[in-house]
Amino acid sequence: MRLNAYLARAGAASRRGADKLIVAGRVKVNGKTGQLNDDVSDDDRVELDGKPISAQKLRYILLHKPAGYVTTLSDPHGRRKVTDLINIAERVVPVGRLDYDTTGALLFTNDGELANRLMHPSFEVDKTYEAEVEGEITSEVLNKLSNGIELDDGMTSPAQVRILSVNRIELTIHEGRNRQIKRMLEAVGLPVIKLHRSQYGSLNLEGLKVGQWRDLSKDETLQLQGV
Repeated sequence: MRLNAYLARAGAASRRGADKLIVAGRVKVNGKTGQLNDDVSDDDRVELDGKPISAQKLRYILLHKPAGYVTTLSDPHGRRKVTDLINIAERVVPVGRLDYDTTGALLFTNDGELANRLMHPSFEVDKTYEAEVEGEITSEVLNKLSNGIELDDGMTSPAQVRILSVNRIELTIHEGRNRQIKRMLEAVGLPVIKLHRSQYGSLNLEGLKVGQWRDLSKDETLQLQGV
């Protein structure tokens, strides 16, 4: 794997941060100063500031995110972070994000390649949300959402939509724009009261209480990888 990916898996830094460490000459591979285009394996000796480091075991984790947590690795306002809920040796990062007050399925991994693929629009991972809203959910509203909504950053792709109850609606989308579900529903006159992501790709929250997490099975991981 590339040296920056190795450093990221070792928990030394993000890939971008790893590039800076390499350019600064702080990384050595088998006694030689590392270069950005170096490929390394577990048999190579990699050192950061003279201390040996090794790539961590790959982890793939599903969290049932509670409300009141930010999806960041650090927060200048001192708010609770989703990473506070996952106490493991490996450094994992969230794939995408959920808003502070949004609950539901949130994936974590230290597999940078997979994380980048999952977040890229072309990968088109389905994400299902359940929203409690104000206003009347009419057939006209459903048609608009199903055909796509014009937002300030462009037209959305069509959504799969169904009514759950008088004031609850389910939407499945494959895009990942900032606050997309809330903005789509606001655009059709349905301000969101509560939002919950019930499914990410083929992963659901069955058996996970709010705040709990679990490692993905091998089959689930392979599904995400598109095997």
